[in-house]
Amino acid sequence: MRLLDIERKVLRIICNYDIVWNMPPTIEELCIKTGRDLKDLTEILSHLNKENYIEWSEYKPSDIIILERWERRE
Repeated sequence: MRLLDIERKVLRIICNYDIVWNMPPTIEELCIKTGRDLKDLTEILSHLNKENYIEWSEYKPSDIIILERWERRE
């Protein structure tokens, strides 16, 4: 399943931030960088988690673990 543009954008932000700062961005930083509210961002992160691009849980929102840095080709 292909990622939506916003999902791809969030994944790129997470990966680039991790490369520069050696840690994932906070949820607040992602909200600022994407222009999305917390509800939208939660849905996006949940979908990326479901598709196994990241490990993430609403119970530990600052813990984002990158599993795949690039969108899979179909």
